[in-house]
Amino acid sequence: MIETIQYQSLKWQHITNPSEDDYRYLLDKFNFHPLDIEDCRSTNQRPKIDEYDDYYFLILHFPYFDKGNQFIRIREVKIFWGKDYIITIGKSHWVVKKLFEEIQQDLLENDEDVKQKLSSSDLLLYHILDRLMLETYTLIMRVGAEVDLINYDIFNKKARSIIELISITRRNIILLNTTFKPQLRVLHMFEGGAIKGFVDPEVLDMEDYWGNILDQYQKMFDSIEDYGELIEGLTNTFDSLQANKTNEIMKLLTIFSTIMLPLTVVTGLFGMNIDFPFTTNVTSFWVVILAMVLITTLLIVYFQRRINH
Repeated sequence: MIETIQYQSLKWQHITNPSEDDYRYLLDKFNFHPLDIEDCRSTNQRPKIDEYDDYYFLILHFPYFDKGNQFIRIREVKIFWGKDYIITIGKSHWVVKKLFEEIQQDLLENDEDVKQKLSSSDLLLYHILDRLMLETYTLIMRVGAEVDLINYDIFNKKARSIIELISITRRNIILLNTTFKPQLRVLHMFEGGAIKGFVDPEVLDMEDYWGNILDQYQKMFDSIEDYGELIEGLTNTFDSLQANKTNEIMKLLTIFSTIMLPLTVVTGLFGMNIDFPFTTNVTSFWVVILAMVLITTLLIVYFQRRINH
């Protein structure tokens, strides 16, 4: 399904779940390269920007939370960018669809701000990327809040819930890191001037706009790396705490077993079905009990001194 926003000479077409007829329309109408159309058909493409004489083709990756609002997923944003058009195609990030609907509604209401956004394809592309950056920043701040929560609860909550939270957060941070790193190179092409765009620099200098996008992205990437280091440190701390708890439990079990061992020997010895000296004496039972209590007391005192030293 092809939805279109038209303002003066600029056109934004948003194609959701494109069919073969839609791909044929793009080939015939805009004469896009067949390899770009093939990239639109497939998924799991790496971030890139292909430059042609009269258009650019971008594939960018942006994160979002799944329906369970727990795990981060990555959605590809594929954009054809020409002098008087922007075409977003495929199952793009939900932010793209939402922005499309907002601009569509604002145009109906004759909003002046939206007309400024649609003054050129370069500026429209900037606002699409800027909205995606804003949503991504909100997501990363939530990941940072989860890291802070782990830092706060690591000494308080039960081990099982902390292990689950650490595992999910680590997985999300690793996914964000592997998504952001290769995309930095693509965005540097904008800020570095390798991508010229279509607007006349004397009318509107886009360098500051692209620099703003890169600054936002670099700031988010730095935050992800910081969160990655924090979660690794918290993981090591948690592992040390669990190892220390295990050692304490093993120490108590060892002390208990050591104390019980001589008592087991004594009771086993007198439990044999043979005659022993003093077995006919009435006080012999209490003598054995007293000896066992004495052994237990001496071992407890010994282990307490060893632990304190």
